[in-house]
Amino acid sequence: MRGKSRLYFVPLTEAVDPVDLEDYLITHPLTMDSGPLRDLLEFPPDDIEVVYSPRECRTLVSAKDKNYLKYSVLNRYHKLGTGFNPNTLDKQKERQKGLPKQIFESDEAPDGNSYQDEQDDLKRRSMSIDDTPRGSWACSIFDLKNSLPDALLPNLLDRTPNEEIDHQNDDQRKSNRHKELFALHPAPDEEEPIERLCVPEVPKEHFGQRLLVKCLSLKFEIEIEPIFASLALYDVKEKKKISENFYFDLNSEQMKGMLRPHVPPAAITTLARSAIFSITYPSQDVFLVIKLEKVLQQGDIGECAEPYMIFKEADAAKNKEKLEKLKSQAEQFCQRLGKYRMPFAWTAIHLMNIVSSAGSLERDSTEVEIERKGSWSERRNSSIVGRRSLERTTSGDETCNLTSFRPATLTVTNFFKQEGDRLSDEDLYKFLADMRRPSSVLRRLRPITAQLKIDISPAPENPHYCLTPELLQVKLYPDSRVRPTREILEFPARDVYIPNTTYRNLLYVYPQSLNFANRQGSARNITVKVQFMYGEDPSNAMPVIFGKSSCPEFSKEAYTAVVYHNRSPDFHEEIKIKLPATLTDHHHLLFTFYHVSCQQKQNTPLETPVGYTWIPMLQNGRLKTGQFCLPVSLEKPPQAYSVLSPEVPLPGMKWVDNHKGVFNVEVVAVSSIHTQDPYLDKFFALVHALDEHMFPVRIGDMRIMENNLENELKSSISALNSSQLEPVVRFLHLLLDKLILLVVRPPVIAGQIVNLGQASFEAMASIINRLHKNLEGNQDQHGRNNLLTSYIYYVFRPGGLGGSVHYATMARSAVRPASLNLNRSRSLSNSNPDISGTPTSPDDEVRSIIGSKGLDRSNSWVNTGGPKAAPWGSNPSPSAESTQVVSTLEFWFFCFCFLLLFHEELALQWVVCSGSVREAALQQAWFFFELMVKSMVHHLYFADKLDAPRKNRFPERFMDDICALVSTIANDIVSRFQKDTEMIERLNTSLAFFLNDLLSIMDRGFVFSLIKACYKQVSSKLYSLPNPSILVSLRLDFLRIICSHEHYVTLNLPCSLLTPPASPSPSVSSATSQSSGFSTNVQDQKIANMFELSVPFRQQHYLAGLVLTELAVILDPDAEGLFGLHKKVINMVHNLLSSHDSDPRYSDPQVKARVAMLYLPLIGVIMETVPQLYDFTETHNQRGRPSCVTIDDYESEGGSMISQTVAMAIAGTSVPQLTRPSSFLLTSTTGRQHSTFSAESSRSLLICLLWVLRNADESVLQKWFTDLSVLQLNRLLDLLYLCVSCFEYKGKKVFERMNSLTFKKSKDMRAKLEEAILGSIGARQEMVRRSRGAFGSQENLRWRKDMTHWRQNTEKAEIEHEALIDGNLATEANLIILDTLEIVVQTVSVTESKESILGGVLKVLLHSMACNQSALYLQHCFATQRALVSKFPELLFEEETEQCADLCLRLLRHCSSSISTIRSHASASLYLLMRQNFEIGNNFARVKMQVTMSLSSLVGTSQNFNEEFLRRSLKTILTYAEEDLELRETTFPDQVQDLVFNLHMILSDTVKMKEHQEDPEMLIDLMYRIAKGYQTSPDLRLTWLQNMAGKHSERSNHAESAQCLVHSAALVAEYLSMLEDRKYLPVGCVTFQNISSNVLEESAVSDDVVSPDEEGICSGKYFTEAGLVGLLEQAAASFSMAGMYEAVNEVYKVLIPIHEANRDAKKLSTIHGKLQEAFSKIVHQDGKRMFGTYFRVGFYGTKFGDLDEQEFVYKEPAITKLAEISHRLEGFYGERFGEDVVEVIKDSNPVDKCKLDPNKAYIQITYVEPYFDTYEMKDRITYFDKNYNLRRFMYCTPFTLDGRAHGELHEQFKRKTILTTSHAFPYIKTRINVSHKEEIILTPIEVAIEDMQKKTQELAFATHQDPADPKMLQMVLQGSVGTTVNQGPLEVAQVFLSEIPNDPKLFRHHNKLRLCFKDFTKRCEDALRKNKSLIGPDQKEYQRELERNYHRLKEALQPLINRKIPQLYKAPNLLNASSKRATVPFII
Repeated sequence: MRGKSRLYFVPLTEAVDPVDLEDYLITHPLTMDSGPLRDLLEFPPDDIEVVYSPRECRTLVSAKDKNYLKYSVLNRYHKLGTGFNPNTLDKQKERQKGLPKQIFESDEAPDGNSYQDEQDDLKRRSMSIDDTPRGSWACSIFDLKNSLPDALLPNLLDRTPNEEIDHQNDDQRKSNRHKELFALHPAPDEEEPIERLCVPEVPKEHFGQRLLVKCLSLKFEIEIEPIFASLALYDVKEKKKISENFYFDLNSEQMKGMLRPHVPPAAITTLARSAIFSITYPSQDVFLVIKLEKVLQQGDIGECAEPYMIFKEADAAKNKEKLEKLKSQAEQFCQRLGKYRMPFAWTAIHLMNIVSSAGSLERDSTEVEIERKGSWSERRNSSIVGRRSLERTTSGDETCNLTSFRPATLTVTNFFKQEGDRLSDEDLYKFLADMRRPSSVLRRLRPITAQLKIDISPAPENPHYCLTPELLQVKLYPDSRVRPTREILEFPARDVYIPNTTYRNLLYVYPQSLNFANRQGSARNITVKVQFMYGEDPSNAMPVIFGKSSCPEFSKEAYTAVVYHNRSPDFHEEIKIKLPATLTDHHHLLFTFYHVSCQQKQNTPLETPVGYTWIPMLQNGRLKTGQFCLPVSLEKPPQAYSVLSPEVPLPGMKWVDNHKGVFNVEVVAVSSIHTQDPYLDKFFALVHALDEHMFPVRIGDMRIMENNLENELKSSISALNSSQLEPVVRFLHLLLDKLILLVVRPPVIAGQIVNLGQASFEAMASIINRLHKNLEGNQDQHGRNNLLTSYIYYVFRPGGLGGSVHYATMARSAVRPASLNLNRSRSLSNSNPDISGTPTSPDDEVRSIIGSKGLDRSNSWVNTGGPKAAPWGSNPSPSAESTQVVSTLEFWFFCFCFLLLFHEELALQWVVCSGSVREAALQQAWFFFELMVKSMVHHLYFADKLDAPRKNRFPERFMDDICALVSTIANDIVSRFQKDTEMIERLNTSLAFFLNDLLSIMDRGFVFSLIKACYKQVSSKLYSLPNPSILVSLRLDFLRIICSHEHYVTLNLPCSLLTPPASPSPSVSSATSQSSGFSTNVQDQKIANMFELSVPFRQQHYLAGLVLTELAVILDPDAEGLFGLHKKVINMVHNLLSSHDSDPRYSDPQVKARVAMLYLPLIGVIMETVPQLYDFTETHNQRGRPSCVTIDDYESEGGSMISQTVAMAIAGTSVPQLTRPSSFLLTSTTGRQHSTFSAESSRSLLICLLWVLRNADESVLQKWFTDLSVLQLNRLLDLLYLCVSCFEYKGKKVFERMNSLTFKKSKDMRAKLEEAILGSIGARQEMVRRSRGAFGSQENLRWRKDMTHWRQNTEKAEIEHEALIDGNLATEANLIILDTLEIVVQTVSVTESKESILGGVLKVLLHSMACNQSALYLQHCFATQRALVSKFPELLFEEETEQCADLCLRLLRHCSSSISTIRSHASASLYLLMRQNFEIGNNFARVKMQVTMSLSSLVGTSQNFNEEFLRRSLKTILTYAEEDLELRETTFPDQVQDLVFNLHMILSDTVKMKEHQEDPEMLIDLMYRIAKGYQTSPDLRLTWLQNMAGKHSERSNHAESAQCLVHSAALVAEYLSMLEDRKYLPVGCVTFQNISSNVLEESAVSDDVVSPDEEGICSGKYFTEAGLVGLLEQAAASFSMAGMYEAVNEVYKVLIPIHEANRDAKKLSTIHGKLQEAFSKIVHQDGKRMFGTYFRVGFYGTKFGDLDEQEFVYKEPAITKLAEISHRLEGFYGERFGEDVVEVIKDSNPVDKCKLDPNKAYIQITYVEPYFDTYEMKDRITYFDKNYNLRRFMYCTPFTLDGRAHGELHEQFKRKTILTTSHAFPYIKTRINVSHKEEIILTPIEVAIEDMQKKTQELAFATHQDPADPKMLQMVLQGSVGTTVNQGPLEVAQVFLSEIPNDPKLFRHHNKLRLCFKDFTKRCEDALRKNKSLIGPDQKEYQRELERNYHRLKEALQPLINRKIPQLYKAPNLLNASSKRATVPFII
């Protein structure tokens, strides 16, 4: 159809003109007011809205103005589009709830074990073949009559009209169907679907991996004074402190009491003992450093630490006095110096060791004891004392995971005392690096022993009682009196790129070192007091310094620790300050240096100031931070010092060391207010100046006047590129807001409006590209940077409208809250306090800052009275009420006087830009597109234009800009896709998403025209491309994204009727186009238009048309180079249909039918692809069925060649079941030359087809079917046939097998696994889908069993679930196929033509019966089949006879089902089949024969066939016959009874076969016997011969298999010769005698032979010339496999005349080729061929039943050892009777039955060799001759007269036994009965003669061997002439030749032996001579030895050999008197 229809005016490769959607909807008004169909027509009224969502605030009290805390989100119905509606695992599971469990026979089959036990019982019973003689009818009938039937189907025998039956069937079939087909079918495995956009994350505060550290206790050997501790993290590699300090106090109350006078009451916030650390970059180099301080005392650190090192707790009593003294000293120091500290000790913990080793920690110099809190109940302590190297745990910089280690309790036992001259961080890094070395210096130091206990664990998700670094309470803080946990601020080791979202303004001051070496006067115990001042008066110190531990929350000053007597101390303090939000020039840090006197002296003050210095906080308006080296003044600074830097030489001031820098200090700010970047600062300052309208502006040293502002502003915008990336990201939201503001509100500078649009656009483009390039890890699959997506989504608000009250954001939600009546009026907040004046609270402060630094975030300039003439962006003072409600229209009227619309401005800038700016914008087009869309929506929403007609929403010039933009971008895509692949891919998807968005807000016809324009550009380019696939692939992505629109269906006008095509067509009235859009009567329009990709279809269903066109074009076999896109385009269609299927809007069947109408051409497109589809039917033939499926009748080709189907295959005719359905031949005569689709793609296509067939309107389908030609209908049937195989149920066993595989190993097994799952059905499928989480992000656990605890039960549940889904899918798919078949049948009934396709319908039905089906499906299937047969009876019995055979086989197979409902329906069908056949011609011979044959083949091959079930069905059929009143008076009931009894007989026979399933010989014997029983019924005998051949092939007995085929051929030949006399055909079985002498048993000569022309006899396809040829060809093939090439020749001798007669040169050439092959193999394999080994096996003992005392010759494979067969039989019968019962008789003597134990079973096994008489040897020349047609075998048994086996030479006799078998080997079985036995006894001298002859032969052979074999020759020689040879030749001669025997009968023997010895010595001499010529010099001695022995032997033998018996030479009569019979042939 494709490309051929008359309606095509526009080729498929080009886009048609779309319908003008808006016009169409106006001109086709709706006829209905409501209902599901109505909603299909237009987008819902609440499709788009703007919603304000509150921003989350972690803390209880916000650091900011409340109004700042909202986001605005655009809501669309997006969630329903395919992009936001992925078919996730959870959703699938949800949709799969409540599925009924389908019952499958393959799952119900007994599991192996119980079945096995049953088998064992059977084996143990007696094994007699003849328990019931064949033909004991009485028995059989008795059994059957006593069995129970299944339930009968009600009303089965009533004469109901066909229409009514159809109606009932239809109703039953349609009830309780599963609604959603795709819920049962997994999505195809794709990478992340292209149309999927994730909702970006809400902007939030950044945290690294979080670690909870709890400090439990700190205990020293002595407790004499308080100790203060702090914790911090350090990264050694980065040499950086990576967290602020955490101060904690573990002193006892008594110790704390010592400091009372100095410490004010402690705030609860300073009592924390647990802290949460955040680590963004965890590495092996992170240490937790603990520092201890104590109260300052006299003496250096070493002296003060000494007591802690020497006193031990254990000796406390001994040292009591000393301790008391120390305590009192400590008390004095605490009293006097309590406010000063001194450094005391430190230690460090290597963090990653705790985390990475689960308890096996190696600790270095710090001895650490770890207690793991097990994740189970146990807690194990492992004390680690060893100080081994850390190297093993710290190899490389591997990333470390802190979120999942087991919590540990650490006990740190060693501290190092601090050294006064090594306190700096530099020193600390050296120590830490040293700690990691094996030979740490620290180890040699004497430690301070103590016990610090710490808990380390991953931090919980939301810990309670937590404080932020600013001491704000984090939410969930139930009680303020509880001891809190502190969050410790991280200083990340490297930059972190996250925008600020919370208010943070902290300053850290680190005094580092002081150099007072050159200062005069006493300054030795130095401390630095640090204060933060807002003025110069001492009282101006601000309480903003955070307290440490056990102290007030904030204080006004902080002191550094004192290093005793050190004039140049190092410091290690960290002073944390809360910066005020607004800084002035007077804010500064003041440092005062004091000398502290430790000794109490008269008149000496405690502290003496010895210097001052300071740092101003602002410098030119910027915060001052960094490293400072400051000079120190000796006297108090003068007035107004704070605005100057101390570096400025103030007049009249004294400085230490001549004003040199002597004090090093570092100041670090962590602030969301201060950018700390000069470029950003300048930009923000200028924009702020515009805001506030304050000129001139000071920036650094510059003063910028208003007239210069424009240039400065432009240069500062372009200089933004030079700013650091980290601050740009931190202030990203603000920066973008400001740039957008400059676009939307062009500022007025010096009275002129300045357009900064271009500059801002460029700046945005470059910033966004910077982010894209530098933050690659931060992007989604479309290259959209997460920071930017969340900015657009939540933060961006076009034009800054709505003020700072809200961030505006965008999302799509399905439901709009009814309470939110937003489109009537807007509530706008005006609460923005006046910013001037002193801030009164932190919140006010923040507000003022953000007000000045941020956007102008207020609405208050819109007042009821109209706008004030305020400067640009300034804030008029607020009105009296805090909130006003303003009429929206009024509000907007005012706004538009002032504002440009951002989207219009943006489109304009983009269209006009060029060069690098355009390139930059293209690189990140998505960003500008999304900004534009959000701006457009905001505009429509707030202007209340969402209800306006779409054509009037946007001005024309904006539409033109959009048009130009889309066109140029499409052009870029087309022209650059080969060069900038990656960029173009991004651009392509961005454009598609943009158009998708526009469909929601603009004129849709306009958007369609944009899509068409893009298509046009692509199409024109495609014509010129050699390889179009990349561009087509891009177009597919583009289309797929557009089609993911949530109202895709509506956009396709699903309710429109197709307007008539342009060509005048009488059937289409012009009125149609005007008729209502919803007329359901389809008669008026040309049905073909709906099913073909006609122009009207493509115009009105525009997007669907594009999708299906892509599919048709890409799948077209002639499409060049698009093969790689099959999967992609099919997935697109699958994805669409799947989303419609699950969409709640389309759940109503009427609506679904409308949706399905959009896809009707899909059926045609798929029909076109039939030749290319993956052939699922082949998986049956080649691999047999998946192992779980019953090996059904003929389905597994190799193993069981059965019935007619096989005959046809052999005969070379087409076999529908084994190959493609025959109508496939129509599709491509040249065979399938097209590239085939993958299984997965084919499966996806077929499920789409089924969906359309299921949901489309039946009447429409039926009309279309009526129009189709027979060819096309057949093609449709082929498709359905393929669907049956494709969706066949795989069975639980397959899932179990898969699951065990899953367990085996990880992900790389996926592919193989999937192969296993699908039984090759599709590369990636069920399980793969399950590996996709919500958005494909989480790997599903199913694949990660290595990471979950493997649990049996979940696995079981999973398998159950898999099987449940697969079962339901199979059932639903097959029911859809059945529905469709019914429609096809109705079509035939209605049109009363096209009967020819009924055969195809039947074929599909039969195929579905053959597959693994659920009980539910089968009962509907049988109902349909019964209806079909009753409507068209002659179809089956006259036309499709082949199908009749199949149907019988199927029905019988289901009659033996284990499920009763299946049996009920199958028996009903079978009974009706007989009845209908009978009604046609008063007998039902055809069905009778077919059923009998079917039964034979069924029981012959089916592995798990259960005769009990079949017996029930037979009884059911009998019951129907008895109850059938209508036919009671006819012969029908009797005929049925006869048939049933006959079937029952066959059944009984086959039951026995089943018992012997494991015993191959017995099984074949039984089959042989059954076949023999069918001697009179050629069809059945043939069937059984086939079965035997199959069994032999399975066991690789090819020779036997070939014999079965030869017998079959002979049988066929017999009957063919009766039918017609053709000279070239074999005369009958006589012709085959040369192949095998056994064949004559096939001759048809007995009286009861049926005549072949009788009805139903020899009607199989085998009984034809072609059948005969097929059989012979197969026989030749089997002979060839068996290596019997001579037999191949014989077979071909029969075949050649037939082909010659038919003048078939091709066949003849093949045959002669094969003959040549055969003969050359004979030549090449000469001497290397082996056919078989033979054994005599005798069975003795009653246990063997009728095998008792039977003897057989067994043929075993070549080179089988006696031990092997012995082991096999002993094992086999041991298993059957019990190992202790079976015994193997080891000798070959005759068995005496009386001496055997009657309770045992004995087996005697003897190796036998073929035996030939002398005369035979003339004909048996070659190896083949000697091993073919064998009937006689021989074995020898040695014995002596007194009963021993062996004796002296003169008493050693030998018995030769010759066995004759009933048939010649090879035969159609591998063991043959022994029919005759004769024995020959040899006397001792005869035995000697035989031995000597043998030896002589060996010598002769070794001597004349070519090439010579010296080793063998020497062995034989050694055995002949060696002196030590026992019973050697010499002894034989001495025993038998030394005297002439007395008995004249022995004269002959004596003479013969003498001649033998003569010959023997001659041969020895030859051998010696030969050996001499072969040996080297090394063997000369050996040769001499042999010769000496030989001469000795010869001398000894000489007299014996020369003695002749005179009588022999005299009396001739004596000759006759000697031995009367010939003995063994005598060879000299």
